[in-house]
Amino acid sequence: MTAFIGRRDFITLLGGAAAWPAAARAQQGERNRRVAVFTALAPDDPENQSRIAAFQQEMQRLGWTEGQNLRITYHSVGSDAEHVRKEAAELVTLAPDVILANGGTTMVPLHQLNRSVAVVFVNVPDPVGAGFVASLARPGGNATGFTVYEYGISGKWLELLKQVAPGVARVAVLRDPANPSGMGQWGVIQAVSPSFGVELRPVDNRNADEIERGITTFAQEPNGGMIVVANAFSVVHRDLIIRLAARHRLPAVYPYRFFCIGGGLIAYGVDDIDQYRRAAGYVDRVLRGARPADLPVQGSSKYQLTVNLAAAKALGLEIPPTLLARADGVIEQRCFAVVR
Repeated sequence: MTAFIGRRDFITLLGGAAAWPAAARAQQGERNRRVAVFTALAPDDPENQSRIAAFQQEMQRLGWTEGQNLRITYHSVGSDAEHVRKEAAELVTLAPDVILANGGTTMVPLHQLNRSVAVVFVNVPDPVGAGFVASLARPGGNATGFTVYEYGISGKWLELLKQVAPGVARVAVLRDPANPSGMGQWGVIQAVSPSFGVELRPVDNRNADEIERGITTFAQEPNGGMIVVANAFSVVHRDLIIRLAARHRLPAVYPYRFFCIGGGLIAYGVDDIDQYRRAAGYVDRVLRGARPADLPVQGSSKYQLTVNLAAAKALGLEIPPTLLARADGVIEQRCFAVVR
């Protein structure tokens, strides 16, 4: 099993224990509960570290203590489907009390291979359509969690792209064609594209070579822009995508704030750190006896609009003041150099 951060266990301090009966606290302290975090991101990825820190802090607030009642292991598996499936099978055999799974890439094999270990997922766009749960209100199986957004947000990405770059007439949409959520996002963008007068071009993003070839080929014609939909491949390869967008002078819209922190132009999407905090609450409830089948899948509660002014300047774009006024975050530094 690919466990990261040296397979070191991150355990937290017991909080709120004073309200528990002494016998219950003693019983809880006698057994280490096991939680496995299953993600495509590398252990040294800054975004991954931020997510993990949020989860740890919330677990600490909820009263889980190292050496008394909790052991957490972290498993980084990348985005290759075969490798993820292999690691998922091995993780299921270890039978932790709860698996915290990030994204559809990890959930697909977990759902196929596991009907017994409880799973709390985050950053999954359409858990009903993917078959992970029977319904949002009544998941009905061993998994529940938090959706990342409605597919309708995909149309908002195209709207934002035209706002910041009105001259864009051709739009590359980076997607994973094997991912149902990627196709769902693509479908919404297709549906709204006629009203914005743009021609769409799908670009598959299953590996770095495919991403580079697709973007480079697309950029050979003028008046292009780009939308990067949310999936594990986009997140894992985000530095490459951002650099290619800068090199080919492609205005681009991204699904998460951290793309802008890395040099991307504009992002609109959920607060993924908040999803990890909220997921800790569900992990806590499962560890205390709740069944995932009885915990409704929750939607996103926080959305963020982020603009990178340095990226806009490098592309010769003027961000509309009305858009800046709506932004939750404005970044004025750290943009990759545009290579002409």
